[in-house]
Amino acid sequence: MSKAVKTNAMRQLDAAKIAYTVCGYAVDENDLSAGHIAKEIDLPEGQVFKTIVCHGDKTGYLVFCIPADREIHMKKAAAVTGNKKIEAVHVRDLLGLTGYIRGGCSPVGMKKKFPTFFDESAREWEQITVSAGVRGMVLLLNTADIVRFTDATVADVTGT
Repeated sequence: MSKAVKTNAMRQLDAAKIAYTVCGYAVDENDLSAGHIAKEIDLPEGQVFKTIVCHGDKTGYLVFCIPADREIHMKKAAAVTGNKKIEAVHVRDLLGLTGYIRGGCSPVGMKKKFPTFFDESAREWEQITVSAGVRGMVLLLNTADIVRFTDATVADVTGT
């Protein structure tokens, strides 16, 4: 990827003077998983965070960032967010809601700002990756910076 390529997420981080490193990877349309990305960029799965958009029965839309090697625990996530029940947003609704497609959804630069939650395992890493907002690129950045920039809550939202 050329350095001239700037996504909305990168522009927002640049404007906030938050440092990041762009990590490019080969996109596999048959495997858009964060685990695949971790292998491609040679980082542990626990350091590569995927973005999942959900809808809560009481609070509306929510954004969860969890490591590649874990799954969201819907009951824990609902409790942390003040909902009785949450469910993942359907893939067909993702682009219209966030401005991003599956496999390229970033917690930075969505069409609207939604309450954001990072799994507590993020605290184990000085740096984590999140999507750059397109397939084929992730951003490696300071964990505290991304949590602060997204005004996120850090909580246990995954199951083992």
